[in-house]
Amino acid sequence: MPAPLTDEQNRLDREALLDAAERLFYERGIQAVGMDEIRGASGLPLKRIYRFFAAKEDLVVAMLKRRDQRWRGNLAAHVEQVPDPGERVLAIFDWLAGWFAEPGFRGCAWINAYGELGPSSEAVLAEVRAHKQAFRDQIAGWTHAIGLPLAEPVFLLAEGAIVTAGISGDPTPARHARAAVETLLRTL
Repeated sequence: MPAPLTDEQNRLDREALLDAAERLFYERGIQAVGMDEIRGASGLPLKRIYRFFAAKEDLVVAMLKRRDQRWRGNLAAHVEQVPDPGERVLAIFDWLAGWFAEPGFRGCAWINAYGELGPSSEAVLAEVRAHKQAFRDQIAGWTHAIGLPLAEPVFLLAEGAIVTAGISGDPTPARHARAAVETLLRTL
């Protein structure tokens, strides 16, 4: 009889599973990737995968939640190293430009998931909405620090840049959105 799995092994296996699912879903799309492919990429048997996540939808939601924490954390780490509050708002777009230029950039994982599953999956839709609200709130914190009610326009410019860069494959929309925010900041 095999030894029982430790909490640490469960944690490592779950992370390996989420890593594999995130990479495959982001590269190829959620519906295009079968559970057998995730099994192969993660090295875990299907039975073990389904112990972690009873359904593919559960795996998608967990992957999006984990990606949200990392994505917004990386953004915050970049923006909050900038001392000037006004420059922090502009640093959002500098970070986006770097992300857009990464190899394999395929747009917003949440918009992609919504496009594939949002209309048919309440759980995915809820996670997409939670991410977008958290991103909006993050931007609001930075815009309020300069005393201006700019969260919504800055959020919309960031979202527009993300979608445009994802579709075009060109990181330039981040620079254009940054210039628009600079103009907005000068007029207020």
